[in-house]
Amino acid sequence: MPGQQFTADLLSKVWLTIMPSVEMTSHLYRFFPQLKNREIIVPAGSVAEIIAAVNEMAPGFNDYVLDEQGSLRRHVMLCINNSVVIDKLKLSDRVHEDGKVYIFQALSGG
Repeated sequence: MPGQQFTADLLSKVWLTIMPSVEMTSHLYRFFPQLKNREIIVPAGSVAEIIAAVNEMAPGFNDYVLDEQGSLRRHVMLCINNSVVIDKLKLSDRVHEDGKVYIFQALSGG
């Protein structure tokens, strides 16, 4: 029935609006073009789970942002809303349903 499809579409949109989103610098799109021009919506959870979800969309993403021990690489900065992630080793910081994760390359040098 047409009404059922409308309800399913509406519920789908509502569901997506209460899930965290991920944004990243354009530099990362060079390595992961499948993420470019796309709204990246993932289930709420730990930072580790968020990165794993992005890796499902773009295989190899976690290898770029995480080191061999699964910690955030030194050249990568990750923020949840307006705060820098605290646990850079185990990535246990929680991202809530209305959260926004920002991933960007940290700058260094003089």
